[in-house]
Amino acid sequence: MPYILIQVTREGVSLEQKQQLIQGATDLVVQVLNKDPQTTFVVIDEVDTDNWGVAGQSVTQLRLAQQLNTPPQK
Repeated sequence: MPYILIQVTREGVSLEQKQQLIQGATDLVVQVLNKDPQTTFVVIDEVDTDNWGVAGQSVTQLRLAQQLNTPPQK
């Protein structure tokens, strides 16, 4: 009974994208591990960017820094 946890930042993952993740993860476990899709559980956990850190900074801080360092679009 596989349990798959997918964690993503809460930045607008659409319902369609979530369905694709669920189906794709299920298909992969069925294909690679020969598991029953009826007993394969997939959970998508959306984490606020304030609560996700990389290299000592929150993703919120990193995104803001990227925006400030990016030249204005023409």
